[in-house]
Amino acid sequence: MASYPPSQCCIVGVKHEGEAVGTIEKVGGYDAYIARPDDKSTRFGVVLFPDFMGYDLINAKLIADQFAANGYLTVIPDVWEGDNVPLNWEPGNDFNIGQWMGKHGPDRTKPICDAIIKAMGADHGVEKLGGVGYCLGAKFVLGYLADGKGLNAGYFAHPSATTADELRNIAGPLSIAAAETDSLFPAAKRHETEAILKDMTVPYQISLYSDVDHGFALKADLKNPKIRFATETAFLQAVNWFDEFVKTK
Repeated sequence: MASYPPSQCCIVGVKHEGEAVGTIEKVGGYDAYIARPDDKSTRFGVVLFPDFMGYDLINAKLIADQFAANGYLTVIPDVWEGDNVPLNWEPGNDFNIGQWMGKHGPDRTKPICDAIIKAMGADHGVEKLGGVGYCLGAKFVLGYLADGKGLNAGYFAHPSATTADELRNIAGPLSIAAAETDSLFPAAKRHETEAILKDMTVPYQISLYSDVDHGFALKADLKNPKIRFATETAFLQAVNWFDEFVKTK
């Protein structure tokens, strides 16, 4: 595997402060959070595949707003159909990560994502599309970065549940933001990922951030200057990647 399955670290973090400026709308017949550039341009788009918290998490909405501010029509699908895991949920008899994932397999999530990606072009006029994934969202990025699946470029941070075969199947540029301390994407898995990408023809980038752990790009404590720097730089990594591989012809 290119990264290990999710664990408790995936559902802990810090809620960020801010007010989202996007709206909840139907995209391809499904609920989604959508953030529009100031000039209302729809030529370039981003689909942000969320982690367990889904689009309910203000952190994800604020990131979507930032992509929109950089010129990308950005959508977060309600991929979990409202069954989002609350941030910092304490696992007990009433919650189990494995069982939750079993309820949200490809049979449930794929029709949602397929419809939204199709609608980005057909209904919203998006000509080129980037995909962003955090934690479990990385798996969607790999799937839709395969040939003809809808994404022109991909980016993800601190992945979980991805496989080596999914990585080998990508047909477009991929950028990865990795945490120095991450039990789901440790050094051995990073090196395995590097070895696979090195033998492929797609452009790739892997950036390693010190002093941070799993979840840093989405749910980190931004009051810590070192962590804030890593979080903000990881976001800029994504923007720069898409500016090169989505906004170019």
